[in-house]
Amino acid sequence: MNPSAALNDPLHNAANPLLTGGPLPAFDAIRPEHVGPAIDVLLAAADQALEAAVSDATPADFDALSRVLSVATERLGCAWGAVSHLKGVADTADLRAAYNENLPKVTEFYTRQGADERLYAKYKAIAAGPAATTLNAARQKALAHWLRDFVLSGAELQGEAKTRYAQIQDELARLSQQFSEHVLDATDGFSLVVGADRLAGVPADVLSSTKTDEGHKLTLHMPVYLPVMQYADDRALRRQLYTAYVTRACETGPAERDNTGLMAHILRLRQEEAKLLGYASYAEVSLVPKMARDPAEVMHFLRDLAGRARPYAERDLAELREYARSELGLADLQAWDVPYASEKLKEARYAFSDHELKQYFTEPKVLDGLFRIIETLFEVRIVPDSAPVWHPSVRFYRIERPAPVGSDAAPQVIAQFYLDPYARPGKRPGAWMDDVRSRWQRPDSGALQIPVAHLVCNFSAPVDGKPALLTHDEVQTLFHEFGHGLHHMLTQVAELGVSGISGVEWDAVELPSQFMENFCWEWEVLQHMTAHVDSGAPLPRALFDKMIAAKNFQSGLMTLRQVEFALFDMRLHAEPGSETDVQKVVDEVRREVAVLIPPAFNRFQHTFSHIFAGGYAAGYYSYKWAEVLSADAWSAFEEEGVLNAATGRRYRREILEAGSARDAIDNFRAFRGREPSIDALLRHQGMAG
Repeated sequence: MNPSAALNDPLHNAANPLLTGGPLPAFDAIRPEHVGPAIDVLLAAADQALEAAVSDATPADFDALSRVLSVATERLGCAWGAVSHLKGVADTADLRAAYNENLPKVTEFYTRQGADERLYAKYKAIAAGPAATTLNAARQKALAHWLRDFVLSGAELQGEAKTRYAQIQDELARLSQQFSEHVLDATDGFSLVVGADRLAGVPADVLSSTKTDEGHKLTLHMPVYLPVMQYADDRALRRQLYTAYVTRACETGPAERDNTGLMAHILRLRQEEAKLLGYASYAEVSLVPKMARDPAEVMHFLRDLAGRARPYAERDLAELREYARSELGLADLQAWDVPYASEKLKEARYAFSDHELKQYFTEPKVLDGLFRIIETLFEVRIVPDSAPVWHPSVRFYRIERPAPVGSDAAPQVIAQFYLDPYARPGKRPGAWMDDVRSRWQRPDSGALQIPVAHLVCNFSAPVDGKPALLTHDEVQTLFHEFGHGLHHMLTQVAELGVSGISGVEWDAVELPSQFMENFCWEWEVLQHMTAHVDSGAPLPRALFDKMIAAKNFQSGLMTLRQVEFALFDMRLHAEPGSETDVQKVVDEVRREVAVLIPPAFNRFQHTFSHIFAGGYAAGYYSYKWAEVLSADAWSAFEEEGVLNAATGRRYRREILEAGSARDAIDNFRAFRGREPSIDALLRHQGMAG
């Protein structure tokens, strides 16, 4: 039977936007009632394709397997990706129900495919056959990744072990989704209406955005929570908000949102999975496709970094406590005082505030500046485009490569992306890049499919007819996510699995994102991407100099905080039995690493979605690991010119365009001409010497 027959049913295609097969998802037309029928059709086609792929009718040939299987699974993946994306940015009760109803079916298929010993045998036959040596570098790497992933997906397990492995994947998918939902619901579920008298010190734009008929509505979403914590003079209010924020989804709140049991269950299942695969811990499984060799190497890296940062962190804390005592009357500095006292100290020391700086970072000007950098360094153009979107504030763009000078040819469209910048109810917190589809030389049509990305942030929306204002931290977040997006969109690899960010070692995938943040600290850049919201004047040089002077303010404390999170994550997954007392691991790590110990009621781990619902399990260390790479890569631009087109071209070709067709360390060596060094990171963060 033709595996795509079900997809060609005009009744399905006409009525269901998830089955129309257009180049881009019909986000404005997708409804919860479309999800189940579409996924059933796509799963049936994928199932038929899998059976055809493992049959004698399909030879052990790279192209043959791609035509039969990859086309069907990619279409399933794109449709399910659209549903998952809507779940993250436009969640409703009906969509959540449809997603959760279909998640087990999708998980079961991918688990079964990944563990299919017949398919595994086909790929092993390709690797062992005479044609293997004729495959290009990208295909050879993709083949190697597939063989590795078959083993990690249980393809070599037999009988009850294989059955149990599949059950674990289904349970983990369900539990991770529940964890994420609890965080979203706990965040959305809190609000506090207060009078203006309790918001003394809070910036005017925050007051405008929170104003209601009853007073000011405060929430736990970052555009409201953070400025209140930084600026509100009312200490009791800060304590109330802090307590609500750090106890989300824990045992002190509604039982139906408590993530305590979910964390333990997830950790037990991961450990059981590792044991089935023959590893001592889940951390060992997680590190197989990463740069780091084993958990011991990661923990040594983290503890070494903590040791280097600790003297600076102790000095940071001593200065903060003394300032809070002598200038603010806070003899007992508490966790809910730290953002407030830190902001006051920074203002006193450097004579500026985050709020003052924010007035210069209007969203249109920041975007224009970001696009100008990308266009200058990477020899492309970013052009507004049109596509169906899920919210009126979402924008869509295309990236073009201009025709050679003197040519009459039209520009070549090489990628497209959606930008969803603002926070709103039903949208999960944080910022992220996700793929809509990957660059691929399609085996069914021979056409080159261009990559498409989602770039999602949670900034404050415009108010009172003025453009949205971004804090400098938010500007860095925007650049960070665009770094991921460029890695996905500028790739020149056209093989699924190694195109763009696909297959890149997890502890190197943050290199391009963290690299882009460096532009946010350069005068040559900022003078062209700032405009005061009222006067339109660019950022004054004097204010920039103060910002640079304050760049490494409390960098020791911030480094230890990241190490604390990373070491907690690695210990949780490297030490079987940790699930019996997660809080004990938290406390032990804090005693070892932290100089600023939060109150006993702090339950940050209950909302640590990165490791319990976001793919960073035993991988959170990758932020600091990749920061070594990104800082060292940036040092080439410091040496050769921040906007040096030749350096940008080399970076684009060796890092951004290479995907994972070459190991990340080889990409780095090709760009930098040597091994990476931690020196640049320590220097950039003011912790050298």
